Amino acid sequence: MRPARVLLVAFALAAVVDLIALAVGSDTGHALAKPLLMPLLAAHAHLRGAPRLLFMALLLGWIGDVLLLSDADPAFLAGMASFAAGHLCYLALFRRYGNEYRSPNGTPRARGARIRLAGAYSLALAGALAALWPGLPAELRVPVAGYSLLLTAMAYRATALGLLAGTGGALFLLSDTLIATGVADLPQLPRPDFWIMLTYVAAQWLLTTGVLAAVRTATPPPVTSSGSAPAAR
Repeated sequence: MRPARVLLVAFALAAVVDLIALAVGSDTGHALAKPLLMPLLAAHAHLRGAPRLLFMALLLGWIGDVLLLSDADPAFLAGMASFAAGHLCYLALFRRYGNEYRSPNGTPRARGARIRLAGAYSLALAGALAALWPGLPAELRVPVAGYSLLLTAMAYRATALGLLAGTGGALFLLSDTLIATGVADLPQLPRPDFWIMLTYVAAQWLLTTGVLAAVRTATPPPVTSSGSAPAAR
């Protein structure tokens, strides 16, 4: 097996161990398995020729993962900031490799579909904030609102890379919404941490796969008036 595939299998095994640990209520198993996930996925992506921004997004996710192992409010805010920086990396990737970059005009039907999708994500953001706001601690309301706006933008823009990345963005949004319902003391599913990690791990894998696929099929960037192509990353 090639090293990249070995790392992907190791990532999948770590994810299974983590999910089993959460399903049976083993905090120790979760604390051991969770920090392995993003480094393994980042190493796999690196060997597959990932852009630097994708590698950074995954490592920032790893920092957030480790910080969120703590229940302290400062750790939660720092973890949220780390994930926010990762979303900025993803947004830059989507702009560089998205469909609009390669076909900026598109068809009227495609433009209409994107407008409807943007409206759907906007409604989802407004509805989530309306539901969460009363239960959020006062000191978390503004940070959560700002993070939610950035996360929703990332999820929406992920669709520019196709179905895999678009699904990954939607699952990332769902995963973090599940976290927020716990912070706001809203009703949750049984074993909420299991569903949070299941959707999160799937999201990061789908986003990674979508970006790698877009990088492979991307056409060379247009030449500028000075005769040189813009930097790829």
